[in-house]
Amino acid sequence: MKHIITLTLSPVVDKSTTVDKIIADQKLICIEPRFEAGGGGINVSRGLKRLNLTSLAIFPSGGLTGQHLQDLLRAEHINQMPVLTEKMTRENFIVINREVHEEYRFGMPAVELLPKEEREILSVIKKLLPKPKFMVVSGGMPPGLSADFLAKVARIAQQNEARLIVDTSGDALKYAVEEGVYLLKPNQAELSKLTGIDIKDISAVEAAAQQIIGKGKCQIIVVSLGAQGAYVATRGFSEYVEAPQVEKRSTVGAGDSMVAGMVYACEKGMDIRQTIRMGIACGSAATMNPGPELFNKADAEKLFQQMMNKMK
Repeated sequence: MKHIITLTLSPVVDKSTTVDKIIADQKLICIEPRFEAGGGGINVSRGLKRLNLTSLAIFPSGGLTGQHLQDLLRAEHINQMPVLTEKMTRENFIVINREVHEEYRFGMPAVELLPKEEREILSVIKKLLPKPKFMVVSGGMPPGLSADFLAKVARIAQQNEARLIVDTSGDALKYAVEEGVYLLKPNQAELSKLTGIDIKDISAVEAAAQQIIGKGKCQIIVVSLGAQGAYVATRGFSEYVEAPQVEKRSTVGAGDSMVAGMVYACEKGMDIRQTIRMGIACGSAATMNPGPELFNKADAEKLFQQMMNKMK
C-alpha cells in the first residue's frame, strides 16, 4: 500500500563530474560523469527510500532524458508513475573544482507543460487507489502550468482526506495556502512574500508564521533558515531549532532531504518537536555529501539523536 505520493512538476536528471581545476579557454578533463534522478518530489521519494519508507513518485517525463530518469529511479527501486510529455525532460550539470573545493551548478530552464499534460497529471492523482495518506508537492512550477494548479491539487487532497505537504515558491505557494495545506515549508523570502511582513529576525519569522497559522489554512509551518536551522509553528506552539554543526560539502538536495525527514516523522507518528529535528537532521546530513548526493541514513539518525539529547 502506497501511503505517500510525491509530485514533481519540474523533474531533472542531474549530471555531475569533477575537474582538477577550472581555467578559461582550456580543455578541461573531467572524471566519468555521475547521473542521478532529481527534482523536489523525486528527491523526497529517494530520501524516504533511504529511511525504509515506500512512496510513489509522480512526474512528467519526456524524450530520451525522461526515459533515462525513469531508468535511474528503477535502479533505486523507487515506485514511479510517469506522465509522458511531448517535450524532453531537462538535464542539469554540476562541476566540482577539486583544486579549491568549489561547486558550480548549471541549471537548465524548466520544461513547459502543455494543458493536456496538466490535465493528465490531475487525472492520475484523482484516480489513485488506494487513496494516499500524504501528498507531497515539492520543487519549482514549470511554465505552462495553470496559476491555480496547486489549489486544484489541494482540493483533491481534501477530497481524499490526504495530508498535503508543499515545498515550492511564487504564486503557486499562495494558491496552495489559500486552499489549505497540512504542512508548508517556505524559506524566509517566500514567507515574507506570502505575508507582506519584512523578515529580518526570528521574531519577524514568528509573526509571519503565526499569521498563516491563525488563518486556519495550514496546520504546520516550517521555515527553513539554511545553515541556521529552522523555525516550526503550529497553533499554540512554536520553536526555533538550530542545525547541528557538520562539515558541509554540498547543499544540493538538502531542502528535499529535510522534507523527506519530516514526512517520515509524520508517517511514524512523531510529535512536532521530533518531526522538525528529524527534518533538520536529514537536511544537515545531506550537506555532508558531495554533489547531488542525498543523506546517508546513519548520518541522519546520529544527528537526530544528538538533537534529541540536547532537549533533555
